[in-house]
Amino acid sequence: MAIVIVGAGHAAGQAAASLRQGGFEDEIVIIGDETHIPYQRPPLSKQYLSGEQGIERVYLRPERFYQDKNVTLRVDTRVTAIDTAARTVTTSAGDTVSYDKLLIATGGRPRKLSISGSDLASIHYLRTIADVEAIRSDFADGKRLVIVGGGYIGLEVASVAVKSGLEVHVLEMEERILQRVTTAEMSAFYHQLHSGRGVRIHTSTMVSGFSGDGSVSAVECGDQSFPADLVIVGIGIIPNVEVAEAAGIACDNGIVVDDHCLTSAPDVYAAGDCTNHPNPLLNRRLRLESVPNAMEQARVASANLCGDDKVYSAIPWFWSDQYELKLQMVGFSADGDTQIVRGDMTANKFAVFYLKDGAVVAADAVNSPKEFMICKQLIGKPVDVEVLADPEADLKVLLG
Repeated sequence: MAIVIVGAGHAAGQAAASLRQGGFEDEIVIIGDETHIPYQRPPLSKQYLSGEQGIERVYLRPERFYQDKNVTLRVDTRVTAIDTAARTVTTSAGDTVSYDKLLIATGGRPRKLSISGSDLASIHYLRTIADVEAIRSDFADGKRLVIVGGGYIGLEVASVAVKSGLEVHVLEMEERILQRVTTAEMSAFYHQLHSGRGVRIHTSTMVSGFSGDGSVSAVECGDQSFPADLVIVGIGIIPNVEVAEAAGIACDNGIVVDDHCLTSAPDVYAAGDCTNHPNPLLNRRLRLESVPNAMEQARVASANLCGDDKVYSAIPWFWSDQYELKLQMVGFSADGDTQIVRGDMTANKFAVFYLKDGAVVAADAVNSPKEFMICKQLIGKPVDVEVLADPEADLKVLLG
């Protein structure tokens, strides 16, 4: 039996490993359009951009892993078509690869600006190793960097850039940074953090165009203009669903899968950022852009590709490294009707717990890994808020 994996990111790399760990001994082929073997994306905007990590540490597993496990890696090759009836995929090299079962792990791509001057040089997006290498060529002490978008990627880049001596401006169209993903209090905390390190944040600021002669020299925002030697745009991700959609596979804000990671096509599974999946714990469908989701979906899909009956059911969690602060998040703060702060926000070590009807539904933990780990176990449980708020209390008593 041959299993073909379309895409070569986190989900693809984990799926191949899980298949072998699960005892699958037949053919595995990974087809990815980048020139690199599967690698981690989170370090790209942090340790890889800063130079703290080299390329070998970014790879999910060393190249010899795929050789030792007899996994065929076809990099720099794009799947251009899937034929679910014939059980084949066609590649950009013009050849046809047969499969018995298929896993689509095509991930996503940056949402791009299509406005005046958006094709000028030194306007960058950050999603791939190649993107970071292009940014690095413009990244130098004293350079003026304008970041379009005040989400996690933009803020992570800002923290690296200002430490590297660049002059940094962040432009956010919403009324506050991180508006779509966190509370007003957490937005204010990160606004103050970055402002205190020298990053200049401009909210309610819409980019209208770029100016420059060949290369960008300024970002235009109506009657405002921000001089720029380079620009990094971080305004979201678009799921890569086109090849699945063209094959007649159901898509709706991602490739639609069931709780087994199975698509609408027989023996075709999907995992990672490209999927729209049901979450029985939250009672709704989600499309998540997160490493934990990609890895766990890959494990579930791999088990089911081998004939198991495994269900994907997990509370989403995420993280973001900015300066010396590690933010760890579990659940969605918007689901709460009450919030409890534990610790001291001014000391950059605290956790905010979000409750609904007295039960924990989410948490944001800054430099508080113990609180984060316990909160993952508290989701859905009613708690004593006095214990939750008391930094001297042992949260383990809430686990029951």
